[in-house]
Amino acid sequence: MESQTRSISFGTPGDVSSISPQLDRMIKQKSRDLRLRKVDQQSAVKTVNHLIESLLEYLKKNEDQPFFRDVSVLTSGSYYEVVKINKPNEFDIMLKLKVPRLELSELEEYQGLFYKVKLVKATRKEIQHFLLEDERTISATKIKEEMHRLVRKFISNHFKGKGWVINRKLVNSPAVTLEYNNKEKEDDVMSVDIVPTLEVPQGWPQAARSGPNIDNWLGKKCRRQFVSKAVYFVPKRPKGRNLKDDAKESWRISFSHIEKEMMQYHGNKKTCCESFSNKCCRKRCLQLLKCLIEGLKQRYPKELEPLCSYHGKTAFFHVLSDRVQDSLWSPGQMSVSFMKLFGYFERRALDGSLLHFFVRQHNLFSPPAFPKRALAFLTNALKEQRELEFPVLKVPSPSAALVPDTDALLHPNPINGTDSIVASERSFRHVYAWLVVVIVCVGIGCVFV
Repeated sequence: MESQTRSISFGTPGDVSSISPQLDRMIKQKSRDLRLRKVDQQSAVKTVNHLIESLLEYLKKNEDQPFFRDVSVLTSGSYYEVVKINKPNEFDIMLKLKVPRLELSELEEYQGLFYKVKLVKATRKEIQHFLLEDERTISATKIKEEMHRLVRKFISNHFKGKGWVINRKLVNSPAVTLEYNNKEKEDDVMSVDIVPTLEVPQGWPQAARSGPNIDNWLGKKCRRQFVSKAVYFVPKRPKGRNLKDDAKESWRISFSHIEKEMMQYHGNKKTCCESFSNKCCRKRCLQLLKCLIEGLKQRYPKELEPLCSYHGKTAFFHVLSDRVQDSLWSPGQMSVSFMKLFGYFERRALDGSLLHFFVRQHNLFSPPAFPKRALAFLTNALKEQRELEFPVLKVPSPSAALVPDTDALLHPNPINGTDSIVASERSFRHVYAWLVVVIVCVGIGCVFV
């Protein structure tokens, strides 16, 4: 069987000396397979643009809530960063709300990621309907509920029966999520996250004021330009139980506009990716890591519920700030570069420390957002993937399928990478033996009849 003859890549996280020819070919082929088809992109973008343009027109004319009339769009997320994989089926749209001057109060227990947002002075403008009892603190809950109500009414009035449906509200999500079901392709489902957003132009909060660590990568001038830009806040509360009132009404800081810009101008030199001769493999490596994370979550949805693509994206930015030279990311270095990125991600999981790229005091792998049990599972799952040469990136087949073993993955001892494969082979032999017995018995019965 293939599982018995293929080479196993034992090593340490980030070890590139053990890249077999088979693994090298698989990584490069998978990278090509993840690219989006232009015809799919054109169709999806046309559908989404029509929805958003219609929503903006509806909001600007709506008489229910004047505060939402003056909104503008900020696109974000993997599609607009050109790192979306497989299908153009997820879009993130931030709707910037026009607000008076704001002041921020950091919620200290969340290390610079969540804030209480208040008006500098009381007002009688339309925003007063979304303030708490102190008449200055902006309620994240009220903003989300009103956004949800307006979008639901918009869909009911203008897109009823046209394939768009609104998903149920999630407590920890800042978005109103719409799903589009294509009648011509039943399995072709597309989602759009609409996120109400507050823009704060008067400077980044103290926890992020030093800016991202990009001096050796994009340059000090670029870092200063980023820090001079506005920062955004979305109505997202921290994970966890028994939250305090301030946490329930908190806003999470967002750097999605900066992230998109870093993705666009990602080279150490400005000429990177401007022509075919200057292409790099940075984004393709991130796409591979996103695919791996997505595959693990599909296999272990309960165990890896806290894991998301943003963890991979954060690791990616840290690696870019360290491996700065464009020559290290040439297309010919695809496999080496991916293994370096994967190795960094695995080490961060082992250490239990993945620092936010912009708010460096915040650890994305810390409880309660990422429980220790889930982190232990992730650590062992990544180790198993490396040792078996990333079966989750391969085309699904019986020989490559791994049987989830929660006890083994959570056990502190190293995983024997061949156990799951050997177990599946033994199961197959047992089934085969029973089939032979049944056939022989049926044959004997027929003879006596």
